[in-house]
Amino acid sequence: MSQYYLFQDTQKCIGCHTCEVACKANKKLPEGPKPCQIIQVGPKTVGEVPRTSFIFMSCFHCENPWCVSACPTGAMQQRSKDGIVFVDQDLCVGCKTCISACPWGAPQWNQEIGKVEKCDFCMDRIDQGLAPACVTSCTTGCLKFGKVEEMTQIRRERHAASVTSFEHTSF
Repeated sequence: MSQYYLFQDTQKCIGCHTCEVACKANKKLPEGPKPCQIIQVGPKTVGEVPRTSFIFMSCFHCENPWCVSACPTGAMQQRSKDGIVFVDQDLCVGCKTCISACPWGAPQWNQEIGKVEKCDFCMDRIDQGLAPACVTSCTTGCLKFGKVEEMTQIRRERHAASVTSFEHTSF
């Protein structure tokens, strides 16, 4: 499992897609592949008010990634030092087996080069001590990136705050 986690505060996301654009620009990707993407949910009526929410989707960097197991050339790999799953473009032959194997749709087809692309948490940036491009470009700050322990603590604190504010709400 990756020692990193990318957390989205769905309460802050406005669906601006800046994260997608920053990701594609960082990886110099053409139209088509989206290593991260915003999925719109809704609109749904909540208390007679239409609401829309946005879910950030990227690779989950699984503990035992199916894409890595399925890859016949060894192009899909998992770094031993931190668990990040990535594509070695020199080994990818474009067979798309990893695309079929991933239940989350993380590997994406790059028609321009005839190979697969996917989120690698911008490991080139991580290796330099920087956050992924999607996180640094997020206009609302809804994306957070860090070690699993840090992100788990942020989630706990956020949940505790929401429970506390709910308990103090008068009806």
